[in-house]
Amino acid sequence: MDEYKAANLAMWDETVDIHYGSDFYGVERFKAGETTLEDLERPEMGSVDGKSLLHLQCHFGMDTLSWGREGATVTGLDYSPAAIEAARRLSKESGVPGRFIESELYDAPNVLDEKLDIVYTGIGAICWLPDIRGWAKVVSHFLKPGGVFYILEGHPMLWTLEDDTPETPMHIRWPYFETEKPQNPEGWDNDEDYAQTGKKMKNTCTYNWGHDLGEIVTALIDEDLRIEFLHEHKVCAWQAYPWMVEGDDKMWRVPNYPERLPLMWSIRAVKEA
Repeated sequence: MDEYKAANLAMWDETVDIHYGSDFYGVERFKAGETTLEDLERPEMGSVDGKSLLHLQCHFGMDTLSWGREGATVTGLDYSPAAIEAARRLSKESGVPGRFIESELYDAPNVLDEKLDIVYTGIGAICWLPDIRGWAKVVSHFLKPGGVFYILEGHPMLWTLEDDTPETPMHIRWPYFETEKPQNPEGWDNDEDYAQTGKKMKNTCTYNWGHDLGEIVTALIDEDLRIEFLHEHKVCAWQAYPWMVEGDDKMWRVPNYPERLPLMWSIRAVKEA
């Protein structure tokens, strides 16, 4: 395992217990019946009832099991053993059936020998992957002919902005296109993670990669997926910058110049026969 992947894995292993007990994730609310899916996801995905669904990079399985509540037979895959253990615990405690498999993403075809109706990737996943073409191969590998792939993600333009950029003028700092090394080869060093619990972390150095929309779409097409839509959204599921404002729908927006910055994107694609 290379140094980047090892550092990221150490961080994810450490965050599992922090996240499981945090208000940010709201495990108790989930057990009481709350879904973690965004309002955008269910209508864009379509019905999953009675279908098999594989969630890549599932963390501890809240989104995976939310699709289970929608009627899918769900499998979650993640490379963090702590996350998989927590996902299995959450499945049992919530009463929502789900299968969870420990595997590094690019090695997943060697671990799971199945074809499924749906492959799903949730928010905040692909920025941890160095090779978007290898990711697309994995997506395609697990789909049956006619199967559906769906993703909702933060927009790659959003990830390029300086961390403390003002709303105007916005400052671009980080790479938009995929690079051999991470966006910041020195690593991001944060002693508190995004759940904002106030707990200090030991494994603070992490690495991300940028992937532009052209690279992502082309990678999927090259693996025999037919793109049904590519949507770019003016709303964001989290407050990426302090000047963003929250609407009644609990989504965040650029207040004064919404036409300047796409905040999220989504794709639905079908595996060609």
